[in-house]
Amino acid sequence: MKTTDLSPWRVREGSVCDLDDFSTQPEGVFLLAEDEVKKQTQKLSARLNKLQNALHASSSRAVLLILQGMDTQGKDGVIRHVFANVSPLGVRAVPFSAPTGAELKHDFLWRVHSNVPALGDLTIFNRSHYEEVLVTRVHKLIDKAACKKRYEYIVNFESMLHDSCTTVLKCYLHISKNEQKKRLQERIDDSSKNWKLQPSDFADRKLWSKFINAYEETISATSTKTAPWYIVPADSKPHRDLFIATLLVQALESLDLKLPKPNFSLDNVTLS
Repeated sequence: MKTTDLSPWRVREGSVCDLDDFSTQPEGVFLLAEDEVKKQTQKLSARLNKLQNALHASSSRAVLLILQGMDTQGKDGVIRHVFANVSPLGVRAVPFSAPTGAELKHDFLWRVHSNVPALGDLTIFNRSHYEEVLVTRVHKLIDKAACKKRYEYIVNFESMLHDSCTTVLKCYLHISKNEQKKRLQERIDDSSKNWKLQPSDFADRKLWSKFINAYEETISATSTKTAPWYIVPADSKPHRDLFIATLLVQALESLDLKLPKPNFSLDNVTLS
C-alpha cells in the first residue's frame, strides 16, 4: 500500500508538545469526504486482518496500541470500527480503570506489565499506565517530583518492550472541548447511552485545562523515537478511525512479517 506521511502528527523526541498546535479536525492527506474515508478505512481494515494473521502466525513480533485522551474521545469506537474485520485470534483489548486495592499494593506498572502482548499478539490498551501520571497528577495524588520519576520509569519500561520485539504505538485522541460537550449531551439525552456516564466525567470536565496541561507535559516527557506519541484528530469519528487504521497498517508492514513454513515436507502428502 502507498505510504502516508504521519510525521506532522508525531511528537518528536525531545520536543515540547503544545496541543494547540494540532487541530482536532482532519487536515492534509486526511481531509477527505466521509464516504471516501469509510471506503479507505474498510480497505485498510481488510489489510490489517492479513497483517495481523501474519503477526500471529510468525510469533516473532508483538504490537501494543495505547489509546489515551479526554473523556468521550472514542477509544471504544476505535476498537469497534478499526478491528471490525480483524480475526479475534491474537487480538486483545485491555481496559484500565482505577486500580484495585491489591493493585495499589504493587508498583504502578505491575498491573500493566502482565497485560502487554506476547510475541504474535496485538494488544490495545483502553487507557493505560499513563493514567498514573495524568489523573494522579491532576488530582494531586502524587507531587511533581514523583510524577517526573514516573516518566523515567515509563520511558525505560517502553524501551524494554521495544528491545523485546514489541512495537509500541501511542495515540492521544484529540477532541475539542465543544465536541466533548456535544458527546456528553448525547449520552445524557439517549437513555441507551446513560450507562456510559460517570460522575467523574462532569467533575473532570471542570478541570479541562489542568488535564490538557498534564497531557502536554506527559507527552513531551515520554514521546521517544521507539515509542512515539501521535496526536490524532478525533472530532470526526470516521477520520479518527482512518488515521489509526493507517498507522497500524504501516507499522505492521514495516515489520516485514513472513508466514512460517511447515516444519515438515508436503511433497508426499496425499489425501484420501
